[in-house]
Amino acid sequence: MVLDVLLTLGLLLSTSSQLRPEDSPVGPGEICLVLWVAAVLFRQVGRSGPALRPPLSKLLIFWMVFAIAQCVGTMAGFAIGDRHDSSLFLHDVMAYPLLAAVSCLSAIGPRMHRVAWLVATLGAGWLALQLAFGWGLAISGDIDTWEWERFRGLSDNANQLALFCAVHGLLSLYLADAARGLRERIAALSCMTVAIVVGRLTLSDAFLLVLVATGPIFIALKLRRWLMSQDQRMPLRSASAWILVLVLPLIITYAVPLGASAATEIEDFIKGMTKGGGGRDTEEMTRLRIHIWNEAMRRGVESGLLGLGPGPHLEIPPSIVAGRRDSINEPKHVEHPEFGLVPNFEAHNTFLDLFVQGGLIAVLSFGWLVATALIMTQRAELDALTTLLCGLTIFSIFHLIVRHPIFWFAISLCLATTAHPRSAAAIRVRS
Repeated sequence: MVLDVLLTLGLLLSTSSQLRPEDSPVGPGEICLVLWVAAVLFRQVGRSGPALRPPLSKLLIFWMVFAIAQCVGTMAGFAIGDRHDSSLFLHDVMAYPLLAAVSCLSAIGPRMHRVAWLVATLGAGWLALQLAFGWGLAISGDIDTWEWERFRGLSDNANQLALFCAVHGLLSLYLADAARGLRERIAALSCMTVAIVVGRLTLSDAFLLVLVATGPIFIALKLRRWLMSQDQRMPLRSASAWILVLVLPLIITYAVPLGASAATEIEDFIKGMTKGGGGRDTEEMTRLRIHIWNEAMRRGVESGLLGLGPGPHLEIPPSIVAGRRDSINEPKHVEHPEFGLVPNFEAHNTFLDLFVQGGLIAVLSFGWLVATALIMTQRAELDALTTLLCGLTIFSIFHLIVRHPIFWFAISLCLATTAHPRSAAAIRVRS
């Protein structure tokens, strides 16, 4: 139990970057994760070692291929004379081994479901405490919980907190789906509500897109599961699903004349919910992302599809530099890449950032791991975990998420749950 709590604290505090000492890349979260890794490895001393089960073997294969891709990218960057920020290069070199250890050791743990409950319950309390800091209900000291109008809690930026809220919310959905009783389900749904509220306060467009997309995905997976039920006596849920399918053409017939007006209202609603409020700000953000992604593709191709090694390798766009010069009342504890002589900006897209770092090998290995986890959860009929992976994939389109421990915990949870037939079958029956 102590190890489970230590892992949970590491996952929660790793997103609270403002708790780190000034100019230090390590904080309470990273210290907890290092202590947890050391304790688990020490416990394995004298034992025969963990069995090479499918979750562990898949993660080991990925990390070995990923390490090879990063090494090849580093050599390719050195060969073409690439310039990079050495401090950010070392940051990734130190971060990836820790993430590999956390993901692999999590996959062999027999109590992943209990850790998931700890992350959901303690995470909801941690988010509520950050809300109390943000609304002035508790003394926050030197902590600045707002990034202009965006809530960031104890994180350096709002997008970092939005990723945690996305994983926390979908993880709570999985726990509600697999709950044994009404009390557990209500508790999980309450945790999910907290994550949704805090996630919306971050004004993250990626979180909003995950929130809008994962609901229909989960419902569609459930309907498909109930429709394909093999029971001789059709249960009520399967009958309801079939009735919905049969009346769907009639619903579409009546809904088509109202489609145009409804689409306009939905578009205005979504624009109003985005952080820019739609209009010019949204268009500028879209152009900026397209420019950065094109630059990432160009840098990856220049390296011969081999990558340039760990760290960022893009030039800071001029519009961002100009915006920082004109900004006033900038919040405290904000770390931006400084405009200098070497490229130090990221593509803010997981696949493109991996393409710049490790080339095509890193992208294919990462895609293989996520696709494998998705197929395994789908075969195990764990619809909530499949939805979790879909949500992470959507979020990865707009941000680099492979450096966050909470992401690798989610991957390990999906792989470990599907690898234990009895546990997966029990969760499937309860859902």
